[in-house]
Amino acid sequence: MTTERVRHPDPPAVTRRPLVRLLATLAIGPPVRLAVARYAVPPDRPDRTACDACGTPIGLDRSWPALGPAARCPGCRARIGAPPAVAEVALAVAVAVLALAGGLPGARLALAWWLAWAVPMALVDAAAHRLPDRLTWPAAGGTAVLLGVTALAGPGPAPWVRAVAAGLALGAGFAATTVLFGRRGFGLGDAKLALGAGALLGWYGWPVLVAGLVLSVTLSGVGGLALLAVRRVRWRSHLPFGPFLILGTAATLLLTTRGV
Repeated sequence: MTTERVRHPDPPAVTRRPLVRLLATLAIGPPVRLAVARYAVPPDRPDRTACDACGTPIGLDRSWPALGPAARCPGCRARIGAPPAVAEVALAVAVAVLALAGGLPGARLALAWWLAWAVPMALVDAAAHRLPDRLTWPAAGGTAVLLGVTALAGPGPAPWVRAVAAGLALGAGFAATTVLFGRRGFGLGDAKLALGAGALLGWYGWPVLVAGLVLSVTLSGVGGLALLAVRRVRWRSHLPFGPFLILGTAATLLLTTRGV
C-alpha cells in the first residue's frame, strides 16, 4: 500500500507581507538611528561621532547597542540620539504609508527613497532644529531621478517636468521667506527638504501640491497649539517645520493616491 505525500500550498503573499515590512523596518533602524545620533547637534557644533559622556565611538561597525531600540551607549549606558523606540515607530509608520499608497511602482519607489531619508530628517529637526545637507540633498536628488526613470518607462516627460517644477517652486518659496523674514520664515533646510516633497506632490498635479502644503501648515498650527496647551513651548518659540512638512506630504500622498 502506497501513500501519497500531501503537498501543502505555499502561504499566500499577503500573509508574508507584514513579516517583510517588519524585517525592513528593523534593517533600516540602525542607519536611521546613526544619522539621528550624528546630526542631532546644534548647527555650530561638529557632527557627533562618539558618546558625549564617555567618548565611545558611534558607528554601524562598532556600536550596535547604541543604534538599537534602547538607544544606549555600550560604554556608559547614556542615551544616544533618538529616544527609545521612536525611530522604529516612525519607520513603521513610513512602511505603512508605502503599503497603503497607490500610484505607479516607480513613483512608489521614489516615495520609499524619500521616506528613508525623511524619517531621520524629521527626528533631527525635532531634536536640534536643523536639516543637514547630507540628508536633504540625497533625498531630493534621488527622488527626482527615480521619478524621471518612472516617466521614461511609462507616462512620458509631462509629470516629471511638473514634479521638478513643483519641487523648485516650493523650495524657492520657502527660501524666499528666509530672505524676507529671517528667523521668522522657513529655514534653508526646510527649502531643501521641500525640493523632494514638492516633487512627489507635484507628480500628481498642482492641486495635490497645494493640498500638501495646506495640510502641512495646518498640522504645524495644530501641533503648536497642542504644545502650548501642555506648556512645552512659549508663544515666541520657533517650531521646526520639517516634521510637519514630512507628515503633511505623506498624508496627502496616502489620501490622493489610493486606488490610483
